[in-house]
Amino acid sequence: MGKIIAVANQKGGVGKTTTAVNLAAALGSMGKKILLADADPQGNTTSGVGVDRRNCPVTMYQVVIGGAKAADAIVKTEFENLELLPASIDMAAAEIELASVEKREERLKEPLAGVRSKYDYIFIDCPPSLGLITTNSLNASDTILIPIQCEYYALEGLSQLMNTIRRVKRQYNNMLELEGVLLTMYDGRLNLTQQVVEEVKKYFPRKVFKTVIPRAVRLSEAPGFGQPVMYYDKSSKGARAYQELAEELLKSKT
Repeated sequence: MGKIIAVANQKGGVGKTTTAVNLAAALGSMGKKILLADADPQGNTTSGVGVDRRNCPVTMYQVVIGGAKAADAIVKTEFENLELLPASIDMAAAEIELASVEKREERLKEPLAGVRSKYDYIFIDCPPSLGLITTNSLNASDTILIPIQCEYYALEGLSQLMNTIRRVKRQYNNMLELEGVLLTMYDGRLNLTQQVVEEVKKYFPRKVFKTVIPRAVRLSEAPGFGQPVMYYDKSSKGARAYQELAEELLKSKT
């Protein structure tokens, strides 16, 4: 039975999509069967694995709004053991459309439950907000992985996110747990980075991954070529970091 992990943080630009794409690809290269579910209307996870969402007749939108089966939307990628549930620009309207739908917080849970036995891991790339799509994603997940950038306002808004997690756990999904907190855009030369690391570890004791994701040019370039960084430049420090994170995630399971 596959584990479903929501990659979420309502702040944009924290490395959420980068983490979803590259952690998924790293685990796929290690022989794990992976599904990437793109719940962000921007569709960066979809384009980040080289899929043109304009060529996808069934997407996350039809799954959440139209009751389509997840299996009908899933497409193969050219990367090892990695499949995709693509996003659609229509997802931008989904929040409004869901407002009047019965059991609106549970529209993603059943579709993903229907395919989870095919995969070792399912990663949901959540939108940078705490609306109904993120609530649906958390409701469908076993755990949540929170990327936090090593910058001045790193912890800003995190209390809101934790309140949302507690609410979802209390009302819809009492099994939801915190997978871990991932420090991104790490630059060990900066005093600010060290201060942020200390703050995050105080805020999330024993829940911060040992692996940190560095600022890296190759990580920024890879999405433009529709490739996870390990396929774009396997020897780059960004690729090595996500490989280490994948290994750490697998070890924590044993």
